[in-house]
Amino acid sequence: MPRARRRGSAGRIALTVLAGLVFAFLMLPLLVVFPISVSSASYLQFPPPGFSWQWFQRYLDDPVWIEATIRSFKVAVLCTLLSMGLGVPLSFALVRSRLRAMRIADRLVAAPIIVPNIVISIAIYSLFARMQLIGEWYGIAVAHTILALPFVVILVSAGLRTFDEAQEQAAMGLGASWPVAVWRITLPQLRPSLISAAFLAFVTSFDELVIAMFLSGASMTLPKKMFDNIMLEIDPTIAAVSVLQILLATFCLGLATLFGRGLVPGAGRN
Repeated sequence: MPRARRRGSAGRIALTVLAGLVFAFLMLPLLVVFPISVSSASYLQFPPPGFSWQWFQRYLDDPVWIEATIRSFKVAVLCTLLSMGLGVPLSFALVRSRLRAMRIADRLVAAPIIVPNIVISIAIYSLFARMQLIGEWYGIAVAHTILALPFVVILVSAGLRTFDEAQEQAAMGLGASWPVAVWRITLPQLRPSLISAAFLAFVTSFDELVIAMFLSGASMTLPKKMFDNIMLEIDPTIAAVSVLQILLATFCLGLATLFGRGLVPGAGRN
């Protein structure tokens, strides 16, 4: 037993070290992006010759950047609403249904994760071109929903599979209808999965580029504007915008953790 314990301890240490190295490798670019975003140089230069907030100020003073940012927020919010509105009922159907067809549908839901984005983008472009949705922000949101929906279904389904369905049955036995039982009993206990799914759908849409390149037209989203900036005019503004995106993703992750664990006073009370 002691020898087996030592082997297990050594395995955990090796796994921890490996995970730490992978995490450090993934975070390494931040050591370059953050300093460049506050550089006093007029072009991308590392290490920066001095400190300046000029590139953040240039982003805030440029109406094209701000318009693209606002459009990305609108797209991401609508995508989140659509993903949750479709994903939550679909998760209930996949988990609770006993039909064999639902087992096949459960596998097909993950298809947008497996299929390359470029393939999905071409297919959506051919369809949206006929519907005259190219260049419309809500068209991009609908297309982003295809990418975000699998994440919502996976997270909510995982929460449903660990939920004790007997609580719903007890509520209905006391006179509540099934929708009321789901609203008052099930969904509050699925709050961590629901909040995590919503934030993940938002971030997925806000950072998506490939579909936006096909569908945005002249109405650029923020990732499309960043791509055009890299292609046509490389300056540290792109680093400043990247830092803001990183901070937004971190903020969303923090909110998902905070609200999902119920650490906010009064959260989840009826």
